[in-house]
Amino acid sequence: MLPLDPRTVERVAKLVCDIGGPFERAGWKIERLLRHAGWTEPPEYDGSPRVRWLIEEIQERRENQADIERLLCRLCDPLEYDEGVEAATVVQIELNRILEPERLIVSTAVGRPVLADLDALQLMPVFSAPSDLDQRLPHLIADEAMVAILLERIAEVHACELGKAYLLAVVGIGSFIEGLLFSVLTERDATLLRDGFPGQKGKTPAHRASLALLLSAAHKKGWIQIDAKEFMEKVREFRNYVHPRQQLESKFRPDEYTLGMCWGPVRAILNDLEVALVGGAG
Repeated sequence: MLPLDPRTVERVAKLVCDIGGPFERAGWKIERLLRHAGWTEPPEYDGSPRVRWLIEEIQERRENQADIERLLCRLCDPLEYDEGVEAATVVQIELNRILEPERLIVSTAVGRPVLADLDALQLMPVFSAPSDLDQRLPHLIADEAMVAILLERIAEVHACELGKAYLLAVVGIGSFIEGLLFSVLTERDATLLRDGFPGQKGKTPAHRASLALLLSAAHKKGWIQIDAKEFMEKVREFRNYVHPRQQLESKFRPDEYTLGMCWGPVRAILNDLEVALVGGAG
C-alpha cells in the first residue's frame, strides 16, 4: 500500500539507478525518467550520488500517490527502453519482487503498465479505483463544480459495488470517464465548445459528444494511448446494457471481476492524461 515503506523506496531507487547493471541510468537519465513519468515539477539532478538523491526525491513525494504510481509504471513501460518489451519485462519482474511485501504489483491492463493491489491468496493483480482522485482531478480540471460531480459519481460507483449492483457500477465508470474527458478537452480547446467535435459524419455539437467521440478526440491529441481508448470503448458498449432487453438478449452478467477489469483502463487513462497535461513529460 502507498505510501511505500522507506526500505522499499531504497530498493526501488537502486533498481532505477541499476549501478553497474545492464540498465544503469546516469543522472540525466534518471531526471528524464521522472519527467517521462509525468512528475509535477520534476527535479533537476544535482550531481550528488544517484541512489541517495533519488531516495530523497521519492521520500519528498511519499504522500503524492499519483507521482509515485506513475514512476513505478513508467519504470516497467517498454517505451522507456531501447530493447522494448524484453527489457521492460526484466525490470517489471524485479520491481514486483520488491513491491510484493507492500501487497502491490505492476500489472498490464490494455497494454499499459498499471499499479494494482496484490490478492493475498491468489497473488493476482486486483484493479480498483484510485484512492486519491480528490487530489488528482483538480490538476486536470479547473471547474470545481465538475470535479465535485465526478467525485460524487465515483462514490456512487463504490456504493453500487458494495451492493453488488455491478452493471450500474460499470455504467457509472463510463459516465465518470465521459465527464472527465469532456472537461479536459473543452477546458484546453475552446474551439470544441464553439465548433463542436469532428467525427466521421462532420462535426457534433459539444453538448452531444458521445463517449466514443471524446475518446477519439483525446487519442488524436496524443493524450491517451490507443489500447486504453479501445478498451474504454468496450466499457461504452457495456453501458448499453442499462436497457434490460439488450442485457437479456446478450446474456451479459457483470460481476466483481468485470468491474475490476474496467478499473484497470481507468487508471491507465488517468495516468496518460497526467503525463500529457500535468507533468513534465517531453
